[in-house]
Amino acid sequence: MIEIYLFVNPLSERCFSTEKSLLDFIKNTQHRIQFRFVPLLNLRTVAQMLEKQGISSKDIHERNKLSQLLYSAALDYKAMELQGKKKGQEFLLELQHEVAIDHQSYSEDLVKKIAKKVGNLEMFLEDRRSSLVAETFQADQQMAQEMNIKTHPSAVVFNYECECDFGVLVEDCCKERIETIAALCNEDQNHATGTYREKPFTRDPFKHLHLVQ
Repeated sequence: MIEIYLFVNPLSERCFSTEKSLLDFIKNTQHRIQFRFVPLLNLRTVAQMLEKQGISSKDIHERNKLSQLLYSAALDYKAMELQGKKKGQEFLLELQHEVAIDHQSYSEDLVKKIAKKVGNLEMFLEDRRSSLVAETFQADQQMAQEMNIKTHPSAVVFNYECECDFGVLVEDCCKERIETIAALCNEDQNHATGTYREKPFTRDPFKHLHLVQ
């Protein structure tokens, strides 16, 4: 079995493109793959979006405004994910497409429209108000910290088919680097293309983490 964690910005065009490419790869591969999209929110992810918008990261007002927007979008995704991983993924892709591709403003009305299209709106609204959603988001951030995830999109691949006791971190995982993920799925990770730096990783069942560049 292979596990893939893709850490993403919930409103990023680049992450949207990478997610679509990863889904296409998983759909067409013969490997048994379990995967998750994990929202990532830290100072670097906020700074990246501000830079793309031509806004200084020293602008505290804009930085706080964007941080709150990304946090809200991440909780929206986590709320829909409670209706099933597939519905959560569909919601995330729809939201990213509306905001990042079609340049719609993120709003409560937009979120409700997408939630209604993808799943049960009433259930979504109830879950969105629950403390469980915030708790699962915080658990994701803790996992990202333990895996030393600093930027988006980043992927972590665990290939148990080759009996490795470590995972591989693929940073800057744009859609062009899906080939790197494919190589990690198809080959012994000790022989996959790239340079590795071992980093102790204590979270079960993840024993060690390597970085591929």
